[in-house]
Amino acid sequence: MEIEQRTVTANGITQAVRVAGPPDGTPLLLIHGNCSSSLFWEPLIRRLPPTLRVVAPDLRGYGDTGTAPVNATRGLRDFVDDVAALLDDPALFGARAARPVVVGHSLGGGVAMRLLVDHPERVRALLLAAPVSPYGFGGTRDLAGTPTTPDFAGTGAGTANPDFVARLAAGDRSGEAQASPRAVLRATYVADPGALGTDEELLLDSLLSTKTGDDNYPGTSVPSENWPGVAPGERGVLNALAPTWFRLADELVAVADKPPVTWVRGDADVIVSDTSLFDLAYLGSLGVVPGWPGKEDCPPQPMVGQTRAVLERYAAAGGAYHEVVLPGCGHSPHLERPAEFVAELLALTDVPAA
Repeated sequence: MEIEQRTVTANGITQAVRVAGPPDGTPLLLIHGNCSSSLFWEPLIRRLPPTLRVVAPDLRGYGDTGTAPVNATRGLRDFVDDVAALLDDPALFGARAARPVVVGHSLGGGVAMRLLVDHPERVRALLLAAPVSPYGFGGTRDLAGTPTTPDFAGTGAGTANPDFVARLAAGDRSGEAQASPRAVLRATYVADPGALGTDEELLLDSLLSTKTGDDNYPGTSVPSENWPGVAPGERGVLNALAPTWFRLADELVAVADKPPVTWVRGDADVIVSDTSLFDLAYLGSLGVVPGWPGKEDCPPQPMVGQTRAVLERYAAAGGAYHEVVLPGCGHSPHLERPAEFVAELLALTDVPAA
């Protein structure tokens, strides 16, 4: 499919949007993840049939969209409001009111879930690709999302690697340092860096488009009396993902009009995992972060188990979900296992597979 980049003003900000397919095609909305942009969808869009109308925006603070601040106390609602404002744009979706199949990757999975909660009439179906837990990222101890500490210590912007943030801000394209964006892309976004193929530079461009600072990535933090000494602030992306502000399990289950949900994940994901290398509690259990108070006080977050438990409740309340586990796949199933991913996506539309 031929991809066109457009610039639109919606929800008061300038948004960059990648568009492909005819305006009257079956609508598909792609929402990218953290430290990413709509460019991250480009390898997938090339594989999609031309009868789809694909709209893939850059979220605020990513890609070519304006560097608007993220109010973490709203959870991911700043992103949701931006995306929802695109659904009524006739230049993007044609004259009809769009009710797309919504695909969300990682952080974008959280945005997609919140979009469903806030605008259920606008979501035809949901495909969650390695999504953040409905209880946020880090700081919870069980399948019910019980807080590990009252202030959710060990989550939010204070957990970001400062070397990575500095290299991100500097546009570092080297790959030697462990915290360089290229090394992080190769080691954590995919299980096998060979899956990046000839698109590695494109995907690195996407990662490096992340705007850094207190209002965007990673955000602000506050000191905590609880291990490891930091808790989420009120500004920025990582705080918007923290369970202090992003917790929608009960709201998701309570949605009256429940579209079908497909959940696609890799069993070798090291970002969204019950043993996540980005969860300080798990790193503490490995001895990487000193002073860990132990499993009784601070267990790793069961991210995968939490998502499954919430989707099972969703199904029991009248919805339907389908879990797809891809062996040997990491955090980016649309890059690593594109054929299987496209098949699951098309199964949620009326568009036949090629």
